[in-house]
Amino acid sequence: MRPPGEEVSPAVGSWAVNTTLLDACWGKPVERLPVWFMRQAGRCLPEYRALRERYGMFDIFRNPELAAEVTMQPVRRLGVDAAILFSDIVVPLAAVGIEIELQPGPVLAQPFRSSGDLARLRPLEPETDIPYVLDTVRLLAGELDVPLIGFAGAPFTLASYLIEGGSSKTLGRTKAAMHADPAFWAELLDRLADIVVASLRAQVEAGASAVQVFDSWVGLLSPADYRRSVLPATGKIFAGLEDLGVPRIHFGVGTGELLELLAEAGPDVVGVDWRVPLDRARGRLGHHVSVQGNLDPAVCLAPWDVVAREATAVLDANAGRPGHVFNLGWGVLPETDPATLRRLVDFVHGE
Repeated sequence: MRPPGEEVSPAVGSWAVNTTLLDACWGKPVERLPVWFMRQAGRCLPEYRALRERYGMFDIFRNPELAAEVTMQPVRRLGVDAAILFSDIVVPLAAVGIEIELQPGPVLAQPFRSSGDLARLRPLEPETDIPYVLDTVRLLAGELDVPLIGFAGAPFTLASYLIEGGSSKTLGRTKAAMHADPAFWAELLDRLADIVVASLRAQVEAGASAVQVFDSWVGLLSPADYRRSVLPATGKIFAGLEDLGVPRIHFGVGTGELLELLAEAGPDVVGVDWRVPLDRARGRLGHHVSVQGNLDPAVCLAPWDVVAREATAVLDANAGRPGHVFNLGWGVLPETDPATLRRLVDFVHGE
């Protein structure tokens, strides 16, 4: 979908926000290709590590001043064209009463096993349940001169954490539940979709200029399973955000065979991981969506000449077509040198 009519550039304080990222998401020509990095906030930044020595993850999430500071750190250091809210996809689940710890991945005290567990998943009331997230967004909307991306986890990935009790390489329990109890599965994903819609709408209303839905583990599914068991809930999310008029990005890992289905869910931008060249991805996706990606994050650990060569390959694959946001094909690796990321931003910008 493209925005209805001409959009007025959002303003922050007394200055205008750099709308390059938003324009690229809408498929408009841009003078300079926008760049941001998934997991740019934290991980590889020394200033973030210094904070983590003093505060736990949820301590930062629940403190708007700290969360806003971590969100802004990569904007200052790296010169990226967007900030992404520093939070976690499980924050809304914890806010509605699900006992979750980050160790560093999500770990549940009581995984979901049957329809009886659905009673534990009540609707999200953002102003009551996640006021600290919304206060963080409001703080950032008053400080940033680049767009702020709000985000949430997709129902499938959230369901996998609830059912597995944490991360899993196979998602065996998750896929078994999906096949063995379709009614339970459909109700679980529908409730999660409602939570995601409530969270993302509240983030936009508080000042986020775009949103991204992460379906990190959906690449473990076949296209048939995705269409039957995931697409309805994911489509409900993008339909539930359509009236907000902000770009909606959809990203999953290992989704080469699912790209067309990710687009069918209704986003404005589809994130592509490093396994599929952008020219092939665009051929599968068609002209109605923009693309985001897709440098292999591990390339950023190599010498600069390798980084430049591989970044050029990404740019060449897109061939200058509008509707491209440069990003990695997944999150920044913790051992990445921030100086390499800054140099990469300048390189993509043509500086």
